[in-house]
Amino acid sequence: MTDIPILNSQQLEEPKITIVCSTLDKASQNIKNHLLPMREWAEVVCPCGGCGDVCSIYEFDNFRIVEVDKYHIFQDGIDEKLVNCGLPAKLIIFASKHKSQDGRKLLTAHFTGNVKDAEYGGRPQEFAKAAPYALRSLLKTMQILAKNTDYDVSMESTHHGPTNLGIPSVYVEIGSDEPQWVDNVPGEIVANAIMSLDLEEVPVALGFGGGHYAPRQSKLLFETDITFGHNFPSYQLPYIDDEMIRVAFEKSDADFVYFDRKSMPANERDRIGKIVEELGYEVLREGDIREMNGIPWEFCKQVRLKANEFCPGGRAKLTDSMKNEIKMLNLPCRGCKCPKVKAAKIDRELLQEAETVDKERIRAFLDNHNIAYLERSNGTVSHMIFSIDDECARAVTHELANECIKILKEQYEIEYIPDENILYIIDKKFNPALACELGVPSGPMFGELASGKSVTVNGNIIKPEMVYQSNTKKIALTNTINL
Repeated sequence: MTDIPILNSQQLEEPKITIVCSTLDKASQNIKNHLLPMREWAEVVCPCGGCGDVCSIYEFDNFRIVEVDKYHIFQDGIDEKLVNCGLPAKLIIFASKHKSQDGRKLLTAHFTGNVKDAEYGGRPQEFAKAAPYALRSLLKTMQILAKNTDYDVSMESTHHGPTNLGIPSVYVEIGSDEPQWVDNVPGEIVANAIMSLDLEEVPVALGFGGGHYAPRQSKLLFETDITFGHNFPSYQLPYIDDEMIRVAFEKSDADFVYFDRKSMPANERDRIGKIVEELGYEVLREGDIREMNGIPWEFCKQVRLKANEFCPGGRAKLTDSMKNEIKMLNLPCRGCKCPKVKAAKIDRELLQEAETVDKERIRAFLDNHNIAYLERSNGTVSHMIFSIDDECARAVTHELANECIKILKEQYEIEYIPDENILYIIDKKFNPALACELGVPSGPMFGELASGKSVTVNGNIIKPEMVYQSNTKKIALTNTINL
């Protein structure tokens, strides 16, 4: 790199992934010094002739390194400065340091913004435009590369500047003190994570609650196919208002909200939840997120809308076979033209009676079919069945109705009147009062009669049907069944 080629204006004006390094930041210099040997970078002279803000520029393929002589947190408006220099960016990665008192060996990534004052750069109550896909890629790659080291990897919550940026940006940092800032191991890990950037589209969550390092949010990012936009720890929640939440959604391009419920005060959870609902978004629990793992968000959203329509407060359950079918369609995560969700229903009372007898058998039946179904808040199954095919949905509800009949026949007497499509469930139970009237003493003989065996009392044979009482339940069916 002894020669300094001047790239043509067309090359320079192409928007690139721009890595901003600071001469004042030892961790930033460490990362830069590991980036340069990894590729055949070309060093170039600033096209504007030297604006005083940019020290060095390096170009390789879709990447650009821009070195500045100020701290990153004071780089408000750097995107516009780069445009004025003929160096437009489509994504900014601030390669920086992380500092904390505990001295942990830690690699982090986060977005920038200020909920209150702007003590550390940026402007008060302003958030930068987030880069959720870049955040996910950086964190996941760093986690893999740091596996055999003593460095932990974590997402941080939104904090400090710069905030006045019109394009997506993300911080990636080495922490937590000078020995780590100059350590070659994290320098190489972060440099590799940057150069391995994969901007795969996945659902984006806006996060609330937890500590500064957002352990539950980080765990979800590592273990599921989602990422996070701006994230606000519990200590910031009292200062966040309606407008800030709306802006955070916009700056994150978020699809839904995740609450670290255990760490959030109930009043803040309720207040923010109401704002989220009024903005037209949902709060998803961890179970909801894991349930939709690997499925395009647009399809999940359809299923969830159906769930709220037919079973408010319920949870949609996608069977493995349905998940596999959706995955085989190889649809993009966002903005895709997903297949429409088709719905069919089984007789509510029939399903409830069968589930009372054998809940596990009903679940096993559902889980073995290419469908989605709804689970109520009390754990029971809703009577709605969903599929991506009308015929499949109808066929499964018909099969399920017949499975319910089989379950009931093993427990009760069943009588079906086809002309009226009415099912009678006849439940015969041992009646101790009737047994006593026939002189049967309470005790073992009661047990014999209850189990369907005859007993002899004073030379008289008492048969089970003599001491049983019949209860009949009538169910008017809408679907035909097979008996």
